[in-house]
Parts: sequence; structure tokens; C-alpha cells
Amino acid sequence: MLDFFTTDVFSLIIVSLGVGVAVGLTGMGGGALMTPALIAFGIPPVTAVANDLVASAANKSVGALVHWRQGSPHLRIAGWLMLGSIPTAFAGAFIVQSFGEPEEANEILLTIIGVALMLAAVTYLARMLVRLANPVGAEDDVQVKPLRTVGIGMLGGTLVGITSVGSGSVIMVTLLLLYPALSPRKLVGTDLLQAVPLVVAAALSHVIVTGVDWEVLVPLLIGGPVGTYLGSRLSTVVKPAVVQNGIVIVLSLTSLALLGLPPVWVGVVGAAMLILGPLIWAGIVHRVAGRGTAHKHPDSGRPPP
Repeated sequence: MLDFFTTDVFSLIIVSLGVGVAVGLTGMGGGALMTPALIAFGIPPVTAVANDLVASAANKSVGALVHWRQGSPHLRIAGWLMLGSIPTAFAGAFIVQSFGEPEEANEILLTIIGVALMLAAVTYLARMLVRLANPVGAEDDVQVKPLRTVGIGMLGGTLVGITSVGSGSVIMVTLLLLYPALSPRKLVGTDLLQAVPLVVAAALSHVIVTGVDWEVLVPLLIGGPVGTYLGSRLSTVVKPAVVQNGIVIVLSLTSLALLGLPPVWVGVVGAAMLILGPLIWAGIVHRVAGRGTAHKHPDSGRPPP
């Protein structure tokens, strides 16, 4: 037992703890952060995806139970999402297996994960913009759109099944765009509820095809939940916008690195995002806030009588 707790295992616990804190602070899915972190740690992409999915299946079950007890999920929307996501998520590991021998599969998967991370960054930015323009959804009883919702489930299930990225980022954002009036409580609860069978189906197929590496999985199960709890507590102190903007930058740069952009250019893009990003975002916030003020006070632009 003592031989199990090596330096690498403790390092993985720290990494998963840090990712958990980011998840707790922002509410985004952990796959978009944990999978590239494991790859950067030197773990092959196929192994990283399989173990991250198994850990996510355990972590999301706890979160979904909490929201279920609070009565927050929208059951009809969650049901249509599951109809599309469960079969495609289960197919994920078998799709990866069809890529060929392990070395070839890892190389192809690395590229797909890079694309998925860029998609996650774009959709996460879209989520921030939608919430900025429409801060609080007001309705719990919205008109359900079955075909589009099933389509979202199929897209999310495929992404998660292959890369472990997309459950808490792509699906959450597409739900927000499709049902903008849905209250945040319902939105989060619905996403968490549908994510459980989705991730379980994806994890099961990867266990069947790849198996698990206990020296990777156990640290994820130890550090992830603790970090998520700490991040949730810190969310009342730390400004969400600071962390959210940072995550968009990290996801974008990680994606570019995985897609093969030379390190020098990754650094140049990162520097540009760090310098120009806050200025652009401040301008967007100012513009959206100005529209909101004009909407609330239509006569504010008129000269006084």
C-alpha cells in the first residue's frame, strides 16, 4: 500500500485538486481541464480520457443527487438529452478503438481533443456573453424542443465519449442558447442530471475497451471532490469573471498546443490574449451594460425639459 503513494500519485492529487477548485469556482465541466492536464503530465491521451471519465462519473453523481433533492432539474429536457447522448457516449471508446494501434490512436485523439478544447473555449465564452446580456433566466416552465434537444445530446455524447470534454461546457452552453429563459437553477440541475448517465455510459465503454489505471484514477477521486468543494466555497470571495476569462485563455492556448502550433506562437497568442483580452472584454461589458440601462430607462438619453 505504501508503494502506491509515490511522488507521481501525490502530484496527480495536487493537479486534480487544482482542477476541482477551478470547476467549483466556475461551474464548468472538469473534462475540459482535467484531460489536457493529465496529458501534460505525460499520460497517454487514451488513458487520460478513460480515467477522467470514470472519475467524472463518480463526481457528477454526487452533484446530480444534490440538485435532484432540491427539485431543480427540468425532467423533460433531461430526458430528451439522454435519448441522444447515452448511445453516442457509449460508442465513444469503440470509435477511438477504430483509430488503429495505440500509438496511432493516441496521435489522432490528441488532435481531436485539441479541437474539442477550442470548441469548449468558444462555447464557454458564448455562455459568458449570453449570461451578460441575459443575467438571470426567469422561467422554469419553458417550451421543450425535442428534436433540437436530442441533437444537442448526440453532439455532447459524441464529444464526451471520445474526448471526455463537453459534458459541462458544450452541452451547458447549447442548452443556454436553446432555452435562454430557463432559470440558472434549472439549467445547472438539468445539465448535471443528464450528465450522469452520459458520463457513466462513456466511462463504461472505455473501461470495457481500455480499462483503468488505478495510479491515475485514485488521485482523481481524492483531489477532484475536495477541490470542487473548496472552489465552491471560494466562489463567494473570488470574482468569477477573473477566473472565467483565465479559463478561456488556458483552454485556447492548450488547444493550440495540442494542435501542433509551435511553442513560440502559442506564447505570442497567449501574450496578445493577456494584453488585449481584458480591454476587449471591458468594452463588451460596458456596451452590454449600456444597452441594459437604455432598456430600463428609455428616456435617459433625452435632454431634460
